[in-house]
Amino acid sequence: MKKITALLLVMLMVLSLVPAMAEEAEAPSVAVVVAGTLGDQGFYDSSDTGRQKLEADGIASRTTIIECKEDASLYEMSLITAAEDYDIVVAVGWQFWDPLTAVVPDFPENKFIFIDNGLDGVGENLMSIIYKQSEGSFLVGYIAAKLSVTGKVGVVGGEDVDNINDFIVGYEAGAAYGNPDIEVVRRYANGYEDPANGKECATALYNEGCDIVFAVAGKTGEGVFAAAAETGNYAIGVDSDQKFIDPEHILCSMIKSVDKSFYDVVADMDGMFQGGMIWTADMANGYIDVAYGTDDMPQQVSDELKAEVEDIKNKILSGEIVVPSTLN
Repeated sequence: MKKITALLLVMLMVLSLVPAMAEEAEAPSVAVVVAGTLGDQGFYDSSDTGRQKLEADGIASRTTIIECKEDASLYEMSLITAAEDYDIVVAVGWQFWDPLTAVVPDFPENKFIFIDNGLDGVGENLMSIIYKQSEGSFLVGYIAAKLSVTGKVGVVGGEDVDNINDFIVGYEAGAAYGNPDIEVVRRYANGYEDPANGKECATALYNEGCDIVFAVAGKTGEGVFAAAAETGNYAIGVDSDQKFIDPEHILCSMIKSVDKSFYDVVADMDGMFQGGMIWTADMANGYIDVAYGTDDMPQQVSDELKAEVEDIKNKILSGEIVVPSTLN
């Protein structure tokens, strides 16, 4: 009898471990595919931060990141490679619109998350995340107008496309709200991987009389920061808090929390993932904001101006201020 009792206890112990083992096995694998390359200290690096955190927190069993280096011939192939070996594929960049349309129906067992554009009607295994980047850009446009001495500010965009222009129209509207007489000058770098071209574009803007330039061009934006330092002017960062790159010449940054947005979805797939849904990450749910670096960095934006920005945020949230957008 004692032997039987002991055997039963052992069996119960083994069975009690099964749910835990099953739960551990259920952690999905995640592949992040970026249209460009890492090292931009903004958009793509933010996506890699989200990937690393998913693995570090045990939410993903394993992860990888695939860089397409702005090579359109790699977009579809990279998605297929990711889907063949990973449960969840996060496609980062509006450039994946057509490739996802082609790939998603062929992998019905996978889940796809499209970052930075809204794609529906493709499959119930695809969810899109778009961002109210125009709201955050409105805030930094207001800051630029309030701090400009020349009454002329600029912006360097990666390309003349809706996703980039969404930042720009918000920036222009915020600048006009801060100073109706402000002049905002646009330049497009026609790429996201060329700091030298970014520097050339920004230098031209500074030479035209702009004293603050908003960089909306990925790694190309590094050239904007270099031009600001070289000419003794100011710049505004994008996507992540980029002030650390050059605290003397970067006033602030428009925050677009790519990392937190898809981390939150993957962490709650049963609750947040909805196939065919286009989810908007905005200021109201904490994914869009302005950052000023750390307290030990030079703060060109005064506490009074920061308080004004907070007031404007509340007006945007209440609907008193409606920020224009180029996106649906």
